[in-house]
Amino acid sequence: MDQQEYAVGATRVAAGRPDGRTGGAGRGTAAAVLAVRVAVPAGAVEHVDAVEHADGTGTAGAADTGPGVAPAGRVDDAQAAAAPHGTAPHGTASPGTALSPDPGLLRLAHWFAAATPGTADDLCAASFGLYPARHLGAHAEPADPDVSWWHGPTAPASPAPRSRGTRADGGPRRARRDSAALPVVRSGAKPGGPGKHRKPERIRTAPEAVGAVQLVLPLVTQDRSGEELPTAERRIAARLLLAHPLVTASGPHADGFPLIRRHRDWLAERFDTLLGYRLDVGPWHARLCKAGLGPDAARRLEHPATGTPLTPGGYAQLALALALLVDAPEKLEHRRLLDAMHDAAPELAAEPADLDAALATLAGWQVLGDLPAGPVGDSSVLTVDRELARAVPARPPALAADAADLIRRAAEAEPATAVRRLLAETPAVLAADLTEDRRAWLHEHRLSGPAALADFLGLEAELRAEGVALLDPAAELTDLALPGAGTLAQATLLLVERLVEEVRPLPGEPGDGDVPIPDALIDGVLGDITDEYGLPARYLSDRTALRRDALDLLQRLGLITPTPQPKRPPTWHLRPHAARFAPAPDLQPTPGTGRHSRPTPLGRV
Repeated sequence: MDQQEYAVGATRVAAGRPDGRTGGAGRGTAAAVLAVRVAVPAGAVEHVDAVEHADGTGTAGAADTGPGVAPAGRVDDAQAAAAPHGTAPHGTASPGTALSPDPGLLRLAHWFAAATPGTADDLCAASFGLYPARHLGAHAEPADPDVSWWHGPTAPASPAPRSRGTRADGGPRRARRDSAALPVVRSGAKPGGPGKHRKPERIRTAPEAVGAVQLVLPLVTQDRSGEELPTAERRIAARLLLAHPLVTASGPHADGFPLIRRHRDWLAERFDTLLGYRLDVGPWHARLCKAGLGPDAARRLEHPATGTPLTPGGYAQLALALALLVDAPEKLEHRRLLDAMHDAAPELAAEPADLDAALATLAGWQVLGDLPAGPVGDSSVLTVDRELARAVPARPPALAADAADLIRRAAEAEPATAVRRLLAETPAVLAADLTEDRRAWLHEHRLSGPAALADFLGLEAELRAEGVALLDPAAELTDLALPGAGTLAQATLLLVERLVEEVRPLPGEPGDGDVPIPDALIDGVLGDITDEYGLPARYLSDRTALRRDALDLLQRLGLITPTPQPKRPPTWHLRPHAARFAPAPDLQPTPGTGRHSRPTPLGRV
């Protein structure tokens, strides 16, 4: 089922404000138009011509309207007469018109409601595919590919200690990057001070990204003959799409949208060839339809403002609202949406926090316009972008039998494509985690496979005996940063460094897999970190919260993995690529001096 099959009835091509937020019209649009599907004479063609500008953006020209197309602000009498009774012009509907939910998305909402938190996260990644790529920072360390991560070269990055007296924040900063942050792409100037002959770099910043990491575009990339070289632009566009699979002409990443438009054919071919992803690029948005990552992928949606993870109920309200918005009028009263959601699925009772998270997520995707400040009142009017609403589902849920089947189907691929997807989206790919056919492909193509993706995305491949990691020296192509800013990220880095020092296998010992972490060691190390470094009051008074948040961050980065136990908390294992954060190997490590430290083991004195 193609994305366009969601369109029924009146379909808006471009309408509303010229910034594209409500109608999808891109910047520079001379006149928005409205396309209405009506009965046309045999042989007539219904179309809206798009005009391509030199910068790669597109606009719909009102002067090129054909049958079934009327300029914005006017509906022909014939079209008004052909419209069903009670239907208002310009894509709106009369107050009495019922909203009809999309059956597939309604079914998806029930699957979300019945899922466990982890399964709901996996189901979201499988059905929407809007997760960002996740890579570790720092440069790749050269070494023999047959050397283990446990015994190979490391890339230590200890955070600077912060005393309690200099700490200003009252709580931990979120370790993940802000969703509005733009990938940093430098112009290629040589590092150094601003000498008198060096021209300053010009920065073009989207208005919505004030205060965020800024996108620095190379103004001109030319060879000596004066011809443009598209390589840098293509890499910028590819990285942007992998970090933000839905990019609009008016959103926080609008500066990169012209590059995507300009190189859409090349990007579509490369994404399809390497990863099996479909790239849809229209006049006002670009959508990279990612595949799922399978079960236990540790990818979740979070409230754009608070960072609180969505619950299964929140996911259910998100899918339920989306089921109604794919064919909703452009202006929709908040109370009417709530009533329609209740009528469509009365058994899915909404908690206020879940509904708030769902609407905030849709607003972050620009499916809904800017929400009013504070609680959304019943009389508030929501602005709906149906075009973006139809672009959100990456695949039709109706083709799957249940949630588990959808998660499995979304991750299915031939071995080459499946392994390349994991390399492009995850911090590291370990051979022990792969099926036999995928492991065989990685072993046979361990040089050429990662190298092709590294060149496409500007990453560096680090090969070790246990697997491959694609690293991002710029630390941009990730939603979680380690090392990273904030108390939690710094405490987590200290934790993983000390865990590696304590449990890493010594040379000569078997060490080609995960290593168990004693529960007491985790508590002891966190106690030492709390004693030695200033932490927020929340963590000083609640060590359980520090343990939970630090282990959660390490698990989402793939540096530790849990082993479930019946009726007991899971045991944790340290993964081999965590050793790259450790200092140089010390065969006789000095024990910690904090009051929570374990005594020196016998035989290591």
